[in-house]
Amino acid sequence: MSAWAGAPRTADTAGWNAEGRAGVAAASCLTRGGDGPVTADFIAARAVAVGTAGVRPGEVRHGRGAAGTGPRGISGGPLPGLADLLAAASRIGPYVVHTPLLPGPRTTASGTELLLKAEHLQLGGSFKMRGAANAVLALGADRVVTGSSGNHGIALARIARTLGIRLTVVLAAGAAPAKAAAIRAFGAETVQVQGGVAEREDRARSLAAERGAVLVPSSDHPLVVAGQGTVGLEVLADAPGTETVYVPTGGGGLLAGLCLAAGDRPVRVVGVEPALTPRYARSLAAGHPVRLPACATVADGLRGQSPGAVPYPIIRDRVDDLIAVGDAEILAATALLHRLGVDAEPSGAVALAGALRAGRRERAVAIVSGGNTPARLHHHTHTGAHPKEPTP
Repeated sequence: MSAWAGAPRTADTAGWNAEGRAGVAAASCLTRGGDGPVTADFIAARAVAVGTAGVRPGEVRHGRGAAGTGPRGISGGPLPGLADLLAAASRIGPYVVHTPLLPGPRTTASGTELLLKAEHLQLGGSFKMRGAANAVLALGADRVVTGSSGNHGIALARIARTLGIRLTVVLAAGAAPAKAAAIRAFGAETVQVQGGVAEREDRARSLAAERGAVLVPSSDHPLVVAGQGTVGLEVLADAPGTETVYVPTGGGGLLAGLCLAAGDRPVRVVGVEPALTPRYARSLAAGHPVRLPACATVADGLRGQSPGAVPYPIIRDRVDDLIAVGDAEILAATALLHRLGVDAEPSGAVALAGALRAGRRERAVAIVSGGNTPARLHHHTHTGAHPKEPTP
């Protein structure tokens, strides 16, 4: 019975139909580093379609309409494609887990059937492990610098310790002290700067140049986007009847990855931004990337001030909607997840807040992107791992 046909939606495969099981088998051989066959549908070439924008909390812009720009980003560099996502899935298999789909809150009033992609259960506490692992494994660097709000730094620090890489993480002034402590607990160096995300990224670039290190941005890199896109591969394999995927949006790496995974499938991809920093909605409305002032949204992992050169054209050419949600909605969604036993941080609850705001009658998946709560960060800091985390 299909997960979308009223079956109990559990964390195992009991609710999946035959198509879903076949897709999971294909995805599993990739995410575990295997070399088994992949279905033709899974690797079919994807077309790109259009973009949209939204500005105010709760406002939604619908439809696809902008023309694509081809396979290069706004900085002139190459953009990743489906083949890069599949390569990433194979590459990172030994270093990540294939996270489950969990039953979401019942929204009988609107008729929504909602599943939760449990990236809060990922190694390192968030989806960021995927992009971080893909980048460092592909680049083969022995010294890395990055800028991070916390979760990307934690993910990089975890895999850097595993691979023997020297890592420096640059943090903005508003970074959570507990996340900085967790990064150091994994053996990385932290450097804090005054200012917001823009100043953090400037310092990370200069520090990488000074030290002869490789810069691995938190979202604005083809390898990072490809790694994050493996979330989408898993969602669409595990729940092939999905009509809409709600994606938390900060730097845009995860949203761009979902756009690539969705390709020309009949699935809506909806980015959800904090209302205090809707950098993609404003940029798409303007027709070019814009930079917003630093902000202090409760979703600390989504405080990016401007779109990345790599994610922006991918999102522009494929995203269906962008929704802005206020901090009160984010906190309410976080509390709801906690009542369901999903230990998400506020940034990880943003997609759910967007799904609840949209209120559409649909079969949807909301990505719970992170679970680095105070309790989990305390465990990172004192043990270097979460008690539920497997060791690669």
